[in-house]
Amino acid sequence: MNAIIVGTDGSDQSLSAVTWAAEEAVRRGLPLRIVHAEAEWLYDTPVDPRIGLVREWLLTGGKDLLEKAVATARERAPGIVVDAVTVSGQVAHVLLEKAADAAMIVLGGHGMGTATGLLLGSTTLQVVTHARIPTVVVRDLEPTERREVAVGVDSSPVSEPAIAFAFEEAALRRARLRAVHVWSHPASRGPGDMQPLVYDPQIVAEEELRLVQQSLATWRDKFPDVEVVFEIEHGRPVRILAGVSARADLLVVGSRGRGGFTGLLLGSVSHALLHHAHCPLAVVPTTG
Repeated sequence: MNAIIVGTDGSDQSLSAVTWAAEEAVRRGLPLRIVHAEAEWLYDTPVDPRIGLVREWLLTGGKDLLEKAVATARERAPGIVVDAVTVSGQVAHVLLEKAADAAMIVLGGHGMGTATGLLLGSTTLQVVTHARIPTVVVRDLEPTERREVAVGVDSSPVSEPAIAFAFEEAALRRARLRAVHVWSHPASRGPGDMQPLVYDPQIVAEEELRLVQQSLATWRDKFPDVEVVFEIEHGRPVRILAGVSARADLLVVGSRGRGGFTGLLLGSVSHALLHHAHCPLAVVPTTG
């Protein structure tokens, strides 16, 4: 089922995720599937009647929150094709299983059951880390539409999936695409290339811009109607990308960047942005 999967637990942030997912489903012409996971013990036959009462209360609550999520989706996107399912099992495992043939997963930043003040729930982190499709994390939706998608690029092949996703999103939204490249030292031009100890930051920035423009040339040809602006910054990627996210409708990053270790499922930048991005964050699995 090529659909958009969104997890809900009844929290405000999960309803924001449902709202975002409903709009995205309309943009992509895909059905929306809302998933709620419940503990497996709720489906066991209780011995103690008191446990049975608690079980029935929790099961009824699950049904109610799914109905509320469906109503939220239909209110935001009338005519949307939407269904809702309750599945027993560990939440992250259930979502990953249901999303095996989906287009993307959408989640709230954290839900019920997380500690007060915790910015990111463990379920969200597990799903983002192990998903093989783009995962979008939504906290609070801003009412203002900025008509801009931002993407972090590092001019290496591992960022290609994130760039492709960002161009597609910008085209669907008829929005501008801001390609953000953050550098801390001159880029290596090949294996064994020695980094200079002294360099002119302006010259380096111009070279970084050239490399980024070159890496996006194919995608600009594929999406000629998408306006692209380049932002080349020197500094710390998390701080700069988090700042950019305050002006965007969506921030897109790869699950790991050029400096990531082979086999590392989630890079430090994408991990940190899950906590600090000001807009919905799409983490796209990298290749290689």
